[in-house]
Amino acid sequence: QVQLVESGGGLVQAGGSLRLSCAASGRTFISYAMAWFRQAPGKEREFVAAISWSGGSTYYADSVKGRFTISRDGAKNTVYLQMNSLKPEDTAVYYCAVGPRIIATPSKFRAGDTYNYWGQGTQVTVSS
Repeated sequence: QVQLVESGGGLVQAGGSLRLSCAASGRTFISYAMAWFRQAPGKEREFVAAISWSGGSTYYADSVKGRFTISRDGAKNTVYLQMNSLKPEDTAVYYCAVGPRIIATPSKFRAGDTYNYWGQGTQVTVSS
């Protein structure tokens, strides 16, 4: 049984930081692309960041570029999302996802249907 468990969400003031973690179990995800998406109330799920299986390539939504950093620790089977300079509009449930080993194009990294497994989500609330 594949499981992805997100943690690290919470309530933070605007300008603050949080680090989200996504621990994978039931399968070794060292060699698979991983990503973070988010969904705010009343809005569709949107791409946040992705990282290739090797960690050599990363992709970000324009709205978070320069503020968020995605990274992975293969030994711990974990992917992280460091979020700095948080804004109220970052408030959402954040989900991690695992995709195939090879993703052909940057646009595919940003597409939700590329990913096969999803976590349950962790709430991030940024107060103004």
